[in-house]
Amino acid sequence: MIIVLRPDATKKQIDHLIEKVKKLGLKPMVSRGVERTIIGVIGEEDVLRVQPLEAFPGVEKVMPILKPYKLVSREFKPENSIVDVEGVKIGGKKIAIMAGPCSVESLEMLMDVGKKVKKSGANILRGGAFKPRSSPYSFQGLGEEGLKFLKDVKKETGMKIVTEVMDTRDVWMVEKYADILQVGARNMQNFNLLKEVGLSKKPVLLKRGMSATIKEFLMSAEYILAAGNFNCILCERGIRTFEDATRFTLDLNAIPLIKQLSHLPVIVDPSHGTGKWDLVSPMAKAAIAAGADGLMIEVHTNPEEAYSDGEQSLVPYRFDVMMKELKAVAKAVGREI
Repeated sequence: MIIVLRPDATKKQIDHLIEKVKKLGLKPMVSRGVERTIIGVIGEEDVLRVQPLEAFPGVEKVMPILKPYKLVSREFKPENSIVDVEGVKIGGKKIAIMAGPCSVESLEMLMDVGKKVKKSGANILRGGAFKPRSSPYSFQGLGEEGLKFLKDVKKETGMKIVTEVMDTRDVWMVEKYADILQVGARNMQNFNLLKEVGLSKKPVLLKRGMSATIKEFLMSAEYILAAGNFNCILCERGIRTFEDATRFTLDLNAIPLIKQLSHLPVIVDPSHGTGKWDLVSPMAKAAIAAGADGLMIEVHTNPEEAYSDGEQSLVPYRFDVMMKELKAVAKAVGREI
């Protein structure tokens, strides 16, 4: 349920209403928009239905949220959310570009890639220090050593860092190094992990599970917001279908649909979505045309020797060519890179 306040509602009136909601054993979540302040109420809504909340000073109306996800919904916040990552804004006019290798393999390689993708226009460095792999015998990542390498490249280039956290026990460690905590597709419904990153003050990048519906995706995001972290970025990275010509099927329908349903920013990962380097650029362009707020691209200096996902990684010069081409697409839809 949401409580819509009048434009002239005072701080005293808002505080009084919040205190009343808390006394009822419910959790108030405040969203301050451009024209209105809205209080989302989490808990048993039947308690509220017998309370004359419309009679409280400063209240304009009280409305139920019909969707199962409350805080993520457009009803709770009509305006688009913009996640500010230390000055890099995701969700505004400028499209965020996250680029780097799938796995952090060495400081030298990571530094080389970081400098090259930044020169081409990327503003966030991606790289996995912890790697969820289908086989227990595949490279699992360098762990904290990899996080330190990411931090070193940030210090040298000024790029922000996004990297995956896989375990609730590692959240505190990854927080020390990363600017964005990534929850991977395989952990989209790891509810304990979602709650833990929801308690963090760092922005969270939530990837859609490979077999997850849009509703399930948004419900997972709801866990993060319900824990108190509203700096959540959604990532479409392809879903499993009957098609086997590509690694996954990149669901571009999800971009405008999620934007209708939710205020959260949406980015797209065409590298995982296709699994083929020569499809990354076309799908990146399509994603921007469909309204994506950012892209996550895998880039490696020597894909043939990559520890993981070399077949879907762009070499730096192809990434540079793609970035130049993306500018025209962005301009055509009123965005910029």
